[in-house]
Amino acid sequence: MATMTSLQSSFTSLSIATNSSFLGQRLLSPISISAASPVKPAQNPCLVFAKLKRWERKKCKPNSLPILHKMHVKFGDTVKVISGRDKGKIGEVTKIFTHNSTIVIKDVNLKTKHMKSREEGEPGQILKIEAPIHSSNVMLYSKDKEVVSRVGHKVLEDGQKVRYLIKTGELIDTIEKWKQLKEAKDKETTQVAAASAS
Repeated sequence: MATMTSLQSSFTSLSIATNSSFLGQRLLSPISISAASPVKPAQNPCLVFAKLKRWERKKCKPNSLPILHKMHVKFGDTVKVISGRDKGKIGEVTKIFTHNSTIVIKDVNLKTKHMKSREEGEPGQILKIEAPIHSSNVMLYSKDKEVVSRVGHKVLEDGQKVRYLIKTGELIDTIEKWKQLKEAKDKETTQVAAASAS
């Protein structure tokens, strides 16, 4: 009986004007409203988030590491650009970014960078840097036959898996080539170290 009287008193204390609009408002249950202590409705947090553009975010695995894409080119490969502003240029791959499938090619896709002076007496500089391009815009190039080709994979008699050019049959991954690349890289690092020391 006591609950019934409290219900009736709460209904009488609830005043609803006929000309006011309730669109988009949450109605509270009449049991929670009492004349002695009015209850404020809890404000829900905003559930609308600003979406990043598709090119601004990296696709990630469940452990928050970026997904690394497999590419048909590797460091040291000779490639030819098949589309874009630098179409027809030939160069060597110097850097690879596997999270977005882009590569840097020597003397291709040059961009102008304006450098401010770091010290007071030193003047500013205008540099040309190599910007990355997508790996789908290049094809492997044979220097001997001067032809571009798609890449194939095969297993040799000794069980080694290698890449080869489909048009010419020329092997890309050879032990001699990797030795040459390693020597060139070591030589370059020693030159940079000597230049920074002097």
